[in-house]
Amino acid sequence: MSVLELTDADFQPQVLEAPTTVLVDVWAPWCGPCRLMAPLMSWAAEAYADRLLVGKLEADGNPATRDRYKVTGLPLLILFRNGEELARHEGAMAKPQLQAFLDAHL
Repeated sequence: MSVLELTDADFQPQVLEAPTTVLVDVWAPWCGPCRLMAPLMSWAAEAYADRLLVGKLEADGNPATRDRYKVTGLPLLILFRNGEELARHEGAMAKPQLQAFLDAHL
């Protein structure tokens, strides 16, 4: 399973109307910790493929979604289920912390 590239235009159908839980990684190319998280998003997409969709939303290029969810720090991980925000975590984390975060909500 690959990581979806999300935009303001497709956020509603891809995330809010998704039939499963969605992990959104809000990131920016100038953000060092965001780049560190990128391989973990691919890992999560594969490891949780039966229970989770994973998408990346570039913060600067998608201001409507960024502002709607009050993104103030990057990277920001937001879990959505049934169109509602389930949980969020601001800042980079290691694989064990990401796994614990996902396991707690799936």
